[in-house]
Amino acid sequence: MAEKQKTIKQASKTLKGRGLHTGVPVELTFKPAPENYGLRFKRIDLENQPEIKAIVDNVSDTSRSTALEENGARVGTVEHVLSAVSALGIDNLIIEVTAAETPILDGCSATFAKTLIEAEIIEQEAERVYYVVKNNISYSDEEKGIELMTFPDDNISFNVMIDYNSTVLGNQYATLNSFKNYVEDIAPCKTFCFLKEVEFLVNNNLIKGGDLDNAIVIIEKEMSQEELDKLSDKLGRPHVNAKGRGILNDEALIFPNEPARHKLLDLIGDLALVGMPIKGKILATRPGHASNVQLAKLIRQEIKKSKQKNQKVEFDIFKTPVIDINRIKEIMPHRYPFLLVDKIIEMSKTEIVGVKNVTFNEPYFQGHFPDEPVMPGVLQIEAMAQTGGILVLNNVDEPQHYSTYFVKIDKVKFKGKVVPGDVLVFKLELLEPIRRGIVCMRGQAFVNGSVVSEGELTAMIQKNR
Repeated sequence: MAEKQKTIKQASKTLKGRGLHTGVPVELTFKPAPENYGLRFKRIDLENQPEIKAIVDNVSDTSRSTALEENGARVGTVEHVLSAVSALGIDNLIIEVTAAETPILDGCSATFAKTLIEAEIIEQEAERVYYVVKNNISYSDEEKGIELMTFPDDNISFNVMIDYNSTVLGNQYATLNSFKNYVEDIAPCKTFCFLKEVEFLVNNNLIKGGDLDNAIVIIEKEMSQEELDKLSDKLGRPHVNAKGRGILNDEALIFPNEPARHKLLDLIGDLALVGMPIKGKILATRPGHASNVQLAKLIRQEIKKSKQKNQKVEFDIFKTPVIDINRIKEIMPHRYPFLLVDKIIEMSKTEIVGVKNVTFNEPYFQGHFPDEPVMPGVLQIEAMAQTGGILVLNNVDEPQHYSTYFVKIDKVKFKGKVVPGDVLVFKLELLEPIRRGIVCMRGQAFVNGSVVSEGELTAMIQKNR
């Protein structure tokens, strides 16, 4: 039985804290999202509340955490949030934040996971699509001793090794063979840093929200009480007792290999930016945000290549339509020669599939072109938009009194000719919920299962005067 996509049943309780690096107070709330929506951060503190898709294409910084930017908005330290979301198998989610960084809370992902579970994870109707590792993908940085690799496997699993040439940490290993063990074995593991790094981070205007409650601090070189007090004052934190080499806050350790487990936690969060769940074995030596993101980019490139190779999509164009031409005429104001959809063969709340039979009798073939008839690309996009309009207007009372108007057309590509005798199939899906009459959709046009045109369409629904 096919696995289903998941979201949460209701909005979560709001989590309040400070950004690890900015120290700015921030609130975070998880909210349900429709099928095929993906994971998105939403800056509700900014005008128009811009959304930032959690995909690796939007990564803007990996220096001390992973940050995303899109639509003129930024959100940083996303890895702990996305780690919990990904490990719990959630595909569609709105993550509302009130600042440019998520709250660090207790320095791990345990609170995020607990909050999502309390909001009740539920199945949706659409099937979950995995990236199944078929070929080994690797990223390495020989100078830094970093290596990340993927191997084919029926399930997802992680093996992480860290080695900082540290007399305190030594070599540490962490494994996770099933997300079922994530909440207990990985989620509670805090971020860590070396005491020698702390002053550098402070001087570079970072870790303003860090303290011993949300980070493990490792002492490689003994420090006098006076030196430690001065550093505490600089951080604006309470004094702690000086000690020899080791973990400054021993009582905070849950596992002997907690730093390695936290690196595994980060790796899961960064690989969530691939944009779909993975089935495969991930091996990582000395991973960090920069290398994790590079691996995510390589995997995403592989996904795009694989889609290009397997673009053929099967549609049953002969099955009984869910909306025939007579109902289309009731919904849409268009008429000959500008009604460019003959029937609808599939429709859900967020997706629609329409059909257009292209014949030589189309009036535009008289001039485009007399000796080699080709359907104009602009009319393919128009037909695509009409199909999307049917999805929207079918759920409006008295649809004949409404019209849809283009606001924006983006990322349009034409990949093949459409000629008389072709059967055009249009598939459109909502990119986000309809708000204030604005509809954003991704559309594709197929002939014989291959994409001939595609684009992202934004339209406005207005009542006719």
